[in-house]
Amino acid sequence: MRESCDALAASILKTCEAHGVKIACAESLTGGLLADAFVRIPGASNVFLGSAVTYDIKAKASVLGVDRELLAREGAVHPEVARQMAAATARLYDQPEYAGNVIGLSTTGVAGPGPDGDKPAGLVYIGLRVPSALTDDGRESVKAVELHLTGTREEVRLLTVFRVLQNLSLFTASFQE
Repeated sequence: MRESCDALAASILKTCEAHGVKIACAESLTGGLLADAFVRIPGASNVFLGSAVTYDIKAKASVLGVDRELLAREGAVHPEVARQMAAATARLYDQPEYAGNVIGLSTTGVAGPGPDGDKPAGLVYIGLRVPSALTDDGRESVKAVELHLTGTREEVRLLTVFRVLQNLSLFTASFQE
């Protein structure tokens, strides 16, 4: 799995660098693993800006600005939370010289070993924010993908990183068309 993640991350970084695109993350259940997938690759600093690990639900609101009412009503494991995290991290790490060309990624979910209230272990939402300059219609795109993963806590966390990289890889492949 690590080798697959390394290959995907290397390809994504190379493509983003060639197109002047940056990447930032907001992580919950992955707790820094997504950032690690990028920084394991030499030269990542040309593209990867950083990761806000907001494991605590209150940190999602105070650091990223995720809607407190949404968090109180739905909890942290929700598609809108993933979307807000992805959009917020792109804004958090953007700089004037990046001209908004920052892809925001996010992870939130239940790694296990058991459920979190009514949310089963393995329920994960990943968020992807794509800036308007990189979309076909010229409008920012923010989406969430729901995952139902199985395995140990560590396997769920690593599979989440792999699935984020897969989703991002599908998007960055369109840069080359």
